[in-house]
Amino acid sequence: MKVLDHIEEWIITFLIGAATLIIFVAVMHRYMAGLPIPGVQDWLLQVNLSWAQELCIIMFVWMAKFGAAYGVRTGIHVGVDVLINTLSGRTRAKFIVFGMLAGALFTGIIATLGAHFVWENGAHYGITNLLGIKVEGLYEGPTTPDLEWPTWIVYSAIPLGSALMCFRFLQVTVSFIKTGELPHHDHGHVDGIEEDNVPVNVNPYNMDDDLHPHDLKYSKRHPETKVGADGTANGDKGDAK
Repeated sequence: MKVLDHIEEWIITFLIGAATLIIFVAVMHRYMAGLPIPGVQDWLLQVNLSWAQELCIIMFVWMAKFGAAYGVRTGIHVGVDVLINTLSGRTRAKFIVFGMLAGALFTGIIATLGAHFVWENGAHYGITNLLGIKVEGLYEGPTTPDLEWPTWIVYSAIPLGSALMCFRFLQVTVSFIKTGELPHHDHGHVDGIEEDNVPVNVNPYNMDDDLHPHDLKYSKRHPETKVGADGTANGDKGDAK
């Protein structure tokens, strides 16, 4: 499962990073091509980046489908569970399992219908042609306007992403039945930033001098200063006396 988790994260990271870079390059190209710089403008006008917008749209579609599966695994999706949380333990667990299985059923149906659509929209022709099998009467399928890619490759995000999402629903359901816990994501937490534990009896917004709030890290930076029980620094007061 760890390998699948890493592949899922790598795909999402690559797609959002590459799409952002392509958009940046396309915008800068359009801006620089409008500047009357001798030599540079003529060279930029010869560079064709009309495909950039279409490619970014395709990448964001794929990212959204795989990101939805990632959201199920990590519990990042927002849900209305006010009523569910008011129920007793066993009743709440039954509703949660029902909801997860309903999500698995829905995404499974979408994956099945999407796979059938992709297969009939040119995947059958493309795969058999790739394998060197010549079959008469197969529908080749349309292509995208700018990149001229077979559209079935683009639409493959629907069955693949939905199938992965269905698997994640079943995975979370089994984990919940075993442990009684659901994946939880703290929407207020920022990765890479460690939060210090704030003392319970200290109000960081309490202003003793009506000017400056308490600095909870002051004692760490100035160990020579003694902090009184009321949270004020007494070191300077003692020196002044």
